[in-house]
Amino acid sequence: MTDSSMDDSVNTEAVNDEPQREEVAPEQSGAVPAGAEVPAGEPAEAPAEVPATGDAHPDTVLAAERLADLQRLQAEYVNYKRRVDRDRAVVQERAVRDVLESVLPVLDDIQLAREHGDLEGGPFAAIADKLESTLGRYGLERYGAKGEVFDPQQHEALMHGEWPADDADLPADASATTVVTVFQPGYRAGEQVLRPARVMVADPD
Repeated sequence: MTDSSMDDSVNTEAVNDEPQREEVAPEQSGAVPAGAEVPAGEPAEAPAEVPATGDAHPDTVLAAERLADLQRLQAEYVNYKRRVDRDRAVVQERAVRDVLESVLPVLDDIQLAREHGDLEGGPFAAIADKLESTLGRYGLERYGAKGEVFDPQQHEALMHGEWPADDADLPADASATTVVTVFQPGYRAGEQVLRPARVMVADPD
């Protein structure tokens, strides 16, 4: 073997005996190493998103459902109470109205007796006045008088006659259909008519 071939063999073996160095691939994540500054014009890496916590705890869901049920029941109770209070007031008004309507014939007799002078100086006059005063506390009011303007909501016209020219109780400046005779007075409780006044009407000349 020549000297040159021996040198080549030695060089080759020396190269093969050197430990193999592993190359490390550069990181592809784009993260900036700690302590390094971000070059101007290059955006920094966005922070990682916070992972979702998932569905709410079953106890939280149950508590929300119970709260909704409680609120619904409370609303239903409030509506029920308002309806009961309203119905109670309606029932009371109806009961009072029924009682007042039942005594109207008695009041008619008292009124007729008063018009004929049968109550003057008699012991029954004070009783009649006390009865009418007591019923007045419940809103009962007698109405219907000669000279009133005819109102179909308040009066029941039984007759339509001629205008009495010499009646001083009628307004001289009347321009509408007017009550000229009252056959039976009307009664109302508040704004509710219990019985319309039964009258005769006439038109002014």
